[in-house]
Amino acid sequence: MIHYPNTLDIIFNRLKKLHIRPIIVGGYIRDSLLGKESKDIDIELYGATSLEHIEEVLKEFGKIITVGKSFGVCKLLYDDLDLDFSLPRTETKVSTGHRGFKISTFANLDFKTAALRRDFTLNAIGFDVENKIFLDPHNGREALEKKVLHYVDKKSFVEDPLRILRAVQFCSRFDFSMSKELFVLCGEMVSQNMLQELPKERIYEETKKLLLQSKKPSVGLLLLKNLGAFSYFKEFLSLDEEVWQKTLLAVDFMATQLTNDTRTNMVLMLGLLSLSFEKNAKISFLERLSNEKKLLPCVLKLQECDLQQAMSDTSLMRLACKTTLQHCVLLSLALYPQNAAMYLAIQKRAQKLKILYKEPKALLHGKDLIALGLKPSVEFSQILKNAYEAQIDGKFKTNKEAQLWLKRELFS
Repeated sequence: MIHYPNTLDIIFNRLKKLHIRPIIVGGYIRDSLLGKESKDIDIELYGATSLEHIEEVLKEFGKIITVGKSFGVCKLLYDDLDLDFSLPRTETKVSTGHRGFKISTFANLDFKTAALRRDFTLNAIGFDVENKIFLDPHNGREALEKKVLHYVDKKSFVEDPLRILRAVQFCSRFDFSMSKELFVLCGEMVSQNMLQELPKERIYEETKKLLLQSKKPSVGLLLLKNLGAFSYFKEFLSLDEEVWQKTLLAVDFMATQLTNDTRTNMVLMLGLLSLSFEKNAKISFLERLSNEKKLLPCVLKLQECDLQQAMSDTSLMRLACKTTLQHCVLLSLALYPQNAAMYLAIQKRAQKLKILYKEPKALLHGKDLIALGLKPSVEFSQILKNAYEAQIDGKFKTNKEAQLWLKRELFS
């Protein structure tokens, strides 16, 4: 029995009166059986004549978003749930690329046939909400119990190379092993350079799930290596075994230290992964993953992280001007856990100096220059720059001291 939000019964009863049979499918069923909560629910509607008819029925329950019309899918925002309603469909590969599929929807396709388009057996389980029974023609529940990932249909699996990365991140996130057949098939797809067919944004999204949703991302990274996928992520081939093992331990530590900000977490993870690469290799690795313009400089800034026990306040403040000290602390803890006491002491100092998450706040501003009788000019920026350098060097610590310093500089 699957327990879904009771508020859905209002929609389900409305559909059943129209002789439309709702089946909850995919990730919600998988997550429920794994004891994980989810607000995303996919529902296939058997007996529906068209998507337009479904939209007309559903619009009384909330806002309809028709982003997947070509796939026979409509979204409904209902309470705090993100619902995807779809018609049973088949997908046939007609050209290269991730969009090269012909989609055919059917009102009365049987569930077993409809489930053939799915990637893994654990994602091919349905729940008939009217009869309160599981639909499991491809033995997905058995795979879940044995913690084994296996494809539904070999022919359809190879039509989407993204499924290689999905297989890897699923094993990493759920602590599953690949079936022998799936491992061999993914290896064959990699050897045929099928990853190169994918847009980088799709690769990035799967990599993000691997790194941020796994208790031990090292599991996924080892799988990538064993599948030969470093032919795509070729920069890892430059790492010797000692550095590689150190990297695996470091990303597993970082997985226990994630912040509430996804972008920050990715900067830290990618910073760790690429830390030992040469600069050009680091850039090529990151550019192959993402077009996000701010990501690359943020990761490159982590190269500046070199925390030493004897660092003065001035040295810490100069480093805080280049990168985020808290990121440096986390990175250092992941790489050198034996020096944890030193890094935590530096973290405490940085927090006291109020530079743990940001660069030192300037004590002197343009209004202070005007208060001394100076008129705004192009020289203002240079004066303020010199003042900031003096502040970092510890020549003053308050605005009052800064003004006295400025008077001496300008009028002595």
